[in-house]
Amino acid sequence: MAPHTEKPTIGVVIPAAGRSTRAGQGCQKAYRRIGGDTVLNRVLKQFRSWNTNCPIIVVHHGDDTSLLQASIDRDSNIHTTTGGVERQASVLQGLRFLSSLPECPSHVFIHDAARPFATHRLLNDVLECLIEEPLTGVIPAIAVSDTLKKTDSNGLVRATISRDGLFRAQTPQAFTLQTILHLHEMAATSTSSYTDDASLLEEAGLPVRIVQGDSQNIKLTYSHDFEEGERLLRANSPTPGLLPDVRVGHGYDTHRLVPGEEITLCGVKIPHTSTLLGHSDADVGLHALTNAFLGTISAADIGSHFSPKDVRWKGASSTQFLKHAAELVKQGGGVITHCDVSFVCEKPRISDHRDAMRESVARIVGLNRSRVSVKAGTNERNGFVGREEGIVAFATATAVFPSGLAL
Repeated sequence: MAPHTEKPTIGVVIPAAGRSTRAGQGCQKAYRRIGGDTVLNRVLKQFRSWNTNCPIIVVHHGDDTSLLQASIDRDSNIHTTTGGVERQASVLQGLRFLSSLPECPSHVFIHDAARPFATHRLLNDVLECLIEEPLTGVIPAIAVSDTLKKTDSNGLVRATISRDGLFRAQTPQAFTLQTILHLHEMAATSTSSYTDDASLLEEAGLPVRIVQGDSQNIKLTYSHDFEEGERLLRANSPTPGLLPDVRVGHGYDTHRLVPGEEITLCGVKIPHTSTLLGHSDADVGLHALTNAFLGTISAADIGSHFSPKDVRWKGASSTQFLKHAAELVKQGGGVITHCDVSFVCEKPRISDHRDAMRESVARIVGLNRSRVSVKAGTNERNGFVGREEGIVAFATATAVFPSGLAL
């Protein structure tokens, strides 16, 4: 069959609306961190580095909107929409959104939000197969090598299944957009259950082609999968040396409350009856944490680096202050291992936004969320904090440096 010369245009749909917490840490696996970044953001970065312009649709649960925004790096071609109860409904919503874009692509890659190790080679193999056979579904898969046994409900072996022609399916799975959209629209009225998208083409009698999958393209589902994922990342990174020089920095900041409609704490915007007064966005949490980072390298305070008299920082996001301090620690040979921020305020209720704040700080610094703590207490109506005239933040940062570093 002669290859088609016209290259397909590609869009990506990433269903991430599942509620499974089998991965541990009390959060959905797409938002759990691995190697300092969320699983979902690693997926997005992989596709974006492969194709700088393709539209990407992330389908998330309605309860995860704030968590999602704090967990990913957005660009103008990354879109989000809410999904349904089942995976099939979420994929359908993503396909509908993709097909509604002004520049609707000809084909779509549908990829698990929990597969952050799909290489460019694998993505190219799928694309090349589409170029050869644009009307065929394409999936990466690995031949089954283990002996397969069929058991009864009591766990007794009843048969040995031939492994000839059997494969373990992976993602991304690729299709013509209008074909898979039509099949998902039909599936929405069916009582059948679909564990992957290629099965819809199979049921309709349409061709699906296999390309060689990748053994490292694992799906992170259980805690041991994340352990394996960390091993994969370490195997592809320089081996760190011993880091016995542990340093702890402390930070403090306070800002006055004035009438307003929104307050920013640890990079999270919160509707409120007041706002914090300051030259920048007055994010008291990030200011305190910036001071803590600077303390680990004896680099003076935040005002020495970002003067409140400098017009460049008027209304600036404090995210850039924290990134700057984190970079200084890195340049000094340090590795930030833990952050702790404590607020003293009567309102807002910090516990309602704690997870979003932890995600925000983790994303800015490049830490696993389990290494970021955010907590708060009131001042029992005492003093200026008790009168709701201001908010105080304390922060502690732990960083580890190579031995022999000059003190």
